[in-house]
Amino acid sequence: MARRHAVPAALAGAALAVGAALPAWAAPSARDPRQPTSASPFAPGSGKPVVDWNKTLISILGVPGAQPATIHPTRSFAILQAAEYDAVVSVTKVGRPYLFRVRVRGSASAAAAADQAAHDVLTGLYPGQASTADSQLTTELSAIPAGQAKDRGIAVGRKVAAELLAIRSADGSALTPPPFVPGTNPGDYQLTPPSFPAPVFTNWGNITPFVLASGSQFRPPAPPPVTSAAYKKSLAVTESLGQDTSTTRTADQTAAGMFWSSAPIWVAWNEVAQDQATARGSSLQGAATVFAALDLSLGDTAIGLYDAKYHYRVWRPITAIRDGAEFGFPANSSWNSLTNTAPDPSYPGAHSGFSFAAATILSAFFGGDQPVIVGSDALPGQTRSFPDFFSAATEAALSRIYAGQHTSFDDLAGRALGAGIGWFVLRHFDPFLAAHTVRPRV
Repeated sequence: MARRHAVPAALAGAALAVGAALPAWAAPSARDPRQPTSASPFAPGSGKPVVDWNKTLISILGVPGAQPATIHPTRSFAILQAAEYDAVVSVTKVGRPYLFRVRVRGSASAAAAADQAAHDVLTGLYPGQASTADSQLTTELSAIPAGQAKDRGIAVGRKVAAELLAIRSADGSALTPPPFVPGTNPGDYQLTPPSFPAPVFTNWGNITPFVLASGSQFRPPAPPPVTSAAYKKSLAVTESLGQDTSTTRTADQTAAGMFWSSAPIWVAWNEVAQDQATARGSSLQGAATVFAALDLSLGDTAIGLYDAKYHYRVWRPITAIRDGAEFGFPANSSWNSLTNTAPDPSYPGAHSGFSFAAATILSAFFGGDQPVIVGSDALPGQTRSFPDFFSAATEAALSRIYAGQHTSFDDLAGRALGAGIGWFVLRHFDPFLAAHTVRPRV
């Protein structure tokens, strides 16, 4: 029997737990007499399986055709990490769950619960990759002693995954995205060269959020008209810095533009979290909490970004620069951006949104002055180093101007949206921690 808490009305019958009676990442205290033994979910280093499953999802996403083209990958991260977290909390009873807590009769293994929940989520979302998840489950469960505690944990994980998958099956993500019809006014989004792909995720702003009340909850205000002096000034910066043959962009800016374009930004931030959790020897409870907060934030940021993108439908810089003559822009038909333009409207910037949401969460859990090294699977051996999470997020955001993808208006709107969503998720996920976290300035 699941003990539930209230959730957005669109998830009828589901429940959203917000906040935590105790910081869910904390070690046992005088109020929790359990000791952090080697088998304890509070033992240092016991969070490795959470990192392992996060890596497994990234590996699955790297298989061509595994991810449905119309479903944003952040949804899978959010479901995976929420299931692991609720499975762990069901066993430890420390902190409130994200959605629900299933009853546990007798002692149970929190690790087994998390492993089984992760496995069942991945096989449910990616049945064609079941062998990968099966192999990972065998590896993880082999480290847990046989017995009733292990069996009970497995049963908990199965229940959590099944219920969470059933809840999210009604979130609207399976609906066919509506076709996009370009407008004819100055600034209306148009398909972009060189291949003019159809815009993606046209319906994503309408799916049920994970924590937000609606996709529009953090919708930024409208950008200035593209015919305004402010917009033209901002566009001129992108035209200069973002051109493939730019002579005003520095070598380091070029490197940043290419680096942050090399892999999905939500994958990059999950890998940053992996490194931090591993380096700190995070406990199972701690790792499950951090990754749940991170990926629920990124999942809702994707929804908020696409809500705003298709609400405002602002053209990309390459359209304004190349084809804006009929609207009074000094057209430059030979202009190309440093990297190919993403197939969706420009405002707000996605790298800015995802990065500031991630930095908000990771700074809260790990501290605001932690050095960060970011790598890229697509660029082996290349890394970027930063003094803290927000410095990394700032470069990720600016890199899209260097790459010719966005204007400064897109960037700043994305930062505000992502930071707002990250803080909102943190506040609802763990009000104690949020109360002691300074909201980021963007």
